Parts: sequence; C-alpha cells; structure tokens
Amino acid sequence: MANKSRENNRMKYYSVPQKEPKIKPGTKLWIKFTVSFLVILFFVLIILTGAPGIGVSKVSEVRTGIDIRGGVSATLYPDVEDIGKVTDDQLLTIKTILEKRIEAKGTFDYNMSPDYENKRLLLEIPYSSGDDTNPQKVIDDLGEMALLTFREVDPDKYIVNDETGKIEYLPTDRIAIQGADIETAQAVYYQNKPIIQLKFTKEGTEKFSEATKRLQGEMLAIYLDDQFISAPVVNDWISSGEAVIEGSFTPDEAIDIANKLQYGALPFAMTAKEINSITPILGESALNVTLKAALVAFILVVLFMIIRYRLPGFVAAVALVGLVASEIFWISAFNASITLPGIAGIILTIGMGVDANVIIYERIKEELRRGIVLQEAIEIGFKQAFSAIFDANITTLISGGALYIVGSGPIKGFALTLIIGVIMSFFMAIVIVKHLIKALATVKAFSNIRMYGVKEVAK
Repeated sequence: MANKSRENNRMKYYSVPQKEPKIKPGTKLWIKFTVSFLVILFFVLIILTGAPGIGVSKVSEVRTGIDIRGGVSATLYPDVEDIGKVTDDQLLTIKTILEKRIEAKGTFDYNMSPDYENKRLLLEIPYSSGDDTNPQKVIDDLGEMALLTFREVDPDKYIVNDETGKIEYLPTDRIAIQGADIETAQAVYYQNKPIIQLKFTKEGTEKFSEATKRLQGEMLAIYLDDQFISAPVVNDWISSGEAVIEGSFTPDEAIDIANKLQYGALPFAMTAKEINSITPILGESALNVTLKAALVAFILVVLFMIIRYRLPGFVAAVALVGLVASEIFWISAFNASITLPGIAGIILTIGMGVDANVIIYERIKEELRRGIVLQEAIEIGFKQAFSAIFDANITTLISGGALYIVGSGPIKGFALTLIIGVIMSFFMAIVIVKHLIKALATVKAFSNIRMYGVKEVAK
C-alpha cells in the first residue's frame, strides 16, 4: 500500500498541449498588407509600362477622344438605285448597327444623327488608336456593310495579299451558314492569346453541327460578300451551338472579326461621302491644363488628408494613387477613349474615394476618443461606415448603369468611366485601405492615437 501511495503522489496534472496556429494573427495582417500594396503597385506599373498581352496600353498610349486628338466627319448615304424608297426604319436600323460596331471597339465619344429628310447619316468619330490619322481608314474601320457567310473553300484556289502578305482563299458558292445564324460573337483572351467565342441560334446550331461534322480537318472560311476575312480549320465536330475561333490574329483583328460576326450585314450598303478631318475642339493645350488642374487637386486633397488624419491620411493618399491607376487600367482594358469629360470624371472619382475615407476615419476617431483600443476602433470604424458608403455607391451605380443602358456616344462613355470609378473607389476604401491601416497599427511607432488625428481621450 505504501508503494502504491508513493506512486500516486508522483502523479501530476498537465495542461493539454495546444497546436501552434499555422499562421499567427499578426502574420495574417501583414500578408494582407503585402497583397494590398502589391495590388496598388500592379496597377501603377502596368499603366506606366503597358501590358499588350492582356490588352492594356501604358498611360501615354491610351486612346484619346475626339476633343483631344481630333477625328473625322462624314456623311453616309444608302447605296441604292432609288434613295426615295429608303424608309426611316431602315435608316434607324443602320444607325443602331453602326453604333454597336463603333461602341464594340470601345469608342463612345462619337456623334451619329440620322437625317430622315435627305435619307443619310451624319457621323463624327475620333481617329483610331495609333498614329494613323487617315480619315478614309477611320471610316473603313467601321466594318464592311455586306453579307456575312461561312463557306467551304478550295485549298488550291487563293491569292496572296500584296499589302499584308497573307493568303486569301477565293470564295465558293458552297455556303454553310450566314450571319443571321450567329447569336453572339465576342473577342476574349485565352492562354494569353486572343480568340473569338461564337454562339449560334437554334437554326444556326443545326447548320454548324452538320458542317463541322462533314468538314473536320478542313477549312470553313468567313467572308463579307466576296471579301475574305479568315479561314479557321474545323478541329472537331461541334454540335453544342458554341464554338471558338483561334488564329494568329492580333487583339485588334480579333475584335474587328468578332464585331463583323456579331452585327452581320446592313439592310443595304452605305457609301461615305464628304469625308473631312476634324481638328480637336480643345486639343492638347486644354489637355495639359486639365492634367495640371488634376495634379493640383490631387496634391491639395493629399495635403488635407495627411494634415487632418495623419497616418490614415497618408494611407488614403497611397490608395488614391492606386485608384487613379486602376481606373486608367480598366479604361485601357476596355479599349475605351479618354476624353476631357472623362478626365473630369476621374478627378471626381478622387473626391468620391476621399469621401469614403473621411467617413471611415471620422468613425475611427470617435471610437478612439471614447477610449477604445486602436485595433478595435479601426474594426468598428470600418464596420459602422460600411453601410453608408455601400448605399452611396449603389445609388451612384444605378444612375451610371441607367446612363450606360439608355445613353449612347459621349453619355455612354461618361457612364463607363463613372461605373469603373465607383467600383474601384469602393474596393480601395473598404478592402485595400483597411488591410493597410490594420497592419500598420500593429507597429509600435504607429500605435499612438495622435498618429490618427486624436489629441486626447474622453475621461
């Protein structure tokens, strides 16, 4: 018994060993900080250097609108024997199709108005991207106004284009499907290469299924009237009603082909006459003045935020750089044009982004004055400000969406800029700024409440 008693006395209690967390809470904060900073850095670097692989130009090469770079004015007439038989509905249909072709290229700052009395369309459109300011080329870029067909080809019957050096197969009378059989066509990127996604109508699906089953390993060429566009090879039997066209085309060529497939043919051809160049309404001098005003506004906003909110103000300034860079990034990605009203919209976006930060920072200061610890005050501040910021952004998005859906031309371009700005300002304020501030608040040097614009705590 004595031995057993001594044995029991040697028994001890131990706490259950706890597993170390794989990632400590503090480490998670700095991981989010790093990711958030890299997001800002990504947008800034891309617009400074450009990324052709994803269809984004550097800021100096982003397309500019008719008010900055100039453009072309032209009068479009129906190419018919008796122009008096052209109806107003037909003219309106042509206007709608041409507007879709123009806007599909990301050009919104154009003007097109029908002249029903004289049976014509009056068009003003900015120059295409690049250095080419040939008025006729701008009109040609609208796309041929002809009959779209998919045809079988004879591989040994072709010509070599003297300008491009590319092979162009001669059209045959073996038509598989026509443009009316295509429901949608869209140029997208896949594995860093531009491709064209097709979706056919119910009748078009049956025709395309029959053609691809019969022509596996052979070419099914695309023509507008008798003009050769492309000759993709049929790799598989496609019965789903959806197909992909791959080729060695550039992003611009992919967009151009997709537009022609999407919008098909006009009721009749239109002939462009009275083609003239338009000098910029305000031009580069106005652009320089606007950019200087934007820079001054940005500096004043940054100074106000830093003086008023100290460390959070500095973080807001960094986020504003990311906001402007991200908006330019997406404008370039959508291949849209930057106009003077668009630049004004970007400047307004800066104000919207700062407005969200002001609401958040004031909430944080309120909590700090009440004696709440810093990390908790930051969390409460973002949480309480979220609903106000969310509601304000949603109402603005609704307005922007209505403008984009109903509007056309410059109105649609402004709406696109507004929508991008609202989404990115919300993302920067609620996600990026939050992760940056929460991580910095863990640093001892940044933990003093004076660094957040609070002088004393209520007793």
